[in-house]
Amino acid sequence: MSRSAAKLTIAELQRDLRAKRRSPREAVADVLQAIDSRDGTVRGYLSTDAETALAEAEKADVSLPLGGIPVAIKDLINVAGHPCGCASKFLDGAYTSTYDASVIARLRDAGAIPLGRTNMDEFAMGSSTENSGVQVTRNPWDTGRIPGGSSGGSAAVVANDTAVAALGSDTGGSIRQPAALCGCVGLKPSYGRVSRYGLVAFASSLDQIGPMTKTSEDAALLLGAIAGADPLDSTCLDEAVPDYTRSLTGDLAGLRVGLPAEYFGEGIDAEVRSLVEAAIGELESLGAGVVEVSLPHTEYAVATYYIIATAEASANLARFDGVRYGRRAAEPADILDHYRRSRSAGFGDEVKRRIILGTYVLSSGYHDAYYVRAQKVRSLIREDFSRAFEQADVLVSPTSPTPAFEIGENVDDPLQMYLADIFTIAANLAGICGASTPCGFAAGGGEAGLPVGLQVLGPAFAEGAVLRVTDAYEKATGWHQRRPGTASADGGGAS
Repeated sequence: MSRSAAKLTIAELQRDLRAKRRSPREAVADVLQAIDSRDGTVRGYLSTDAETALAEAEKADVSLPLGGIPVAIKDLINVAGHPCGCASKFLDGAYTSTYDASVIARLRDAGAIPLGRTNMDEFAMGSSTENSGVQVTRNPWDTGRIPGGSSGGSAAVVANDTAVAALGSDTGGSIRQPAALCGCVGLKPSYGRVSRYGLVAFASSLDQIGPMTKTSEDAALLLGAIAGADPLDSTCLDEAVPDYTRSLTGDLAGLRVGLPAEYFGEGIDAEVRSLVEAAIGELESLGAGVVEVSLPHTEYAVATYYIIATAEASANLARFDGVRYGRRAAEPADILDHYRRSRSAGFGDEVKRRIILGTYVLSSGYHDAYYVRAQKVRSLIREDFSRAFEQADVLVSPTSPTPAFEIGENVDDPLQMYLADIFTIAANLAGICGASTPCGFAAGGGEAGLPVGLQVLGPAFAEGAVLRVTDAYEKATGWHQRRPGTASADGGGAS
């Protein structure tokens, strides 16, 4: 028992637990100790639930698929008895979940232990976690920089070895982009692969819950536990859930890798481009064939996303009125004054910005001009991917056009912040799956540098193909093994 459980992967911890080299209680205690010693600066957690987690660990059955494995939870997924604040002043300290989200119920069925609530952009609206209404989370590679968002807390705690694994949610890149910026693995499942029941909705036609882990093998294990049809979510499809670990062969012979021309144009940091191109060369050396493809409507993706997502957010957040739960104005003059003051004080600037934009594009006289037109463009984007996947089995690109930027650098420039998700947004509009895995380090952030992510996209319900690629790349390089605080710890990268 040489290494803390917090530093282990799910697969490594499984082996230890089943061989009785450590107990589930010891594993949970290790993670709690790591949080106490290393989360003070990064601040990836909003709260922990030590007493409950230790009690659950005492009863853990290590023969189950995830028996005894602690998993951190993004603060918009309901866990019975735990706070669910969505990192918002509106709900902070004002709401405790009365039920488990379906993904939590499935984690429990698999033997996992929910441990801690991770920080995020308020109501998942942001790309940096600077929009949290509670605290700022810092990138563990350089604490002067952002961890990405909106699942920045989940990415940071995995990268910082203060979690074995975590759950995040992805509406326009909110799993993949922070995974790339923090140097861990993040998987966005296809729309309908994982139940959204118990997820506080941002944009209901785009949101998906997914794993954030240290390896693709761990992502496969976690996805296998949470995926599958759910009668509580009518958008969750009845597709068979394979054993994703069987896809992790390390062999890419015969695989067709598509390079979307539109994802390699202007605006990409030179080091990011170089590292991604080197990663593509590594995929070729592993047996993959590379073909060029086109996604011609990419230039409209950001605008389309910010019409559809904000329209759905405007409707979804209408429930937060301070009447049933949440922040409530003192002594309102009337009901309208109550709504106005409660929501003005409870919501942050970015949430207000998106509610206003969404209300505008749905309003009389503008609905057809903006919302309906955006839905038509969404169909064109989906058709682009369908044609591309006739030529290629997966598509690869940078996950983010730049490494992590400095805290505060883009906070007053919403458009620049929105463009941070330029390579991830279209996958959500199309409903396909995608993952990010580390592919090297750019200059900055001290001697170790700043992580860069390789994005792999697959057709709907082709998570196995995506994980086959990311896993083979990880096995060939080792970038994913690096940890903050070391220049070349445990890994190195063949690229």
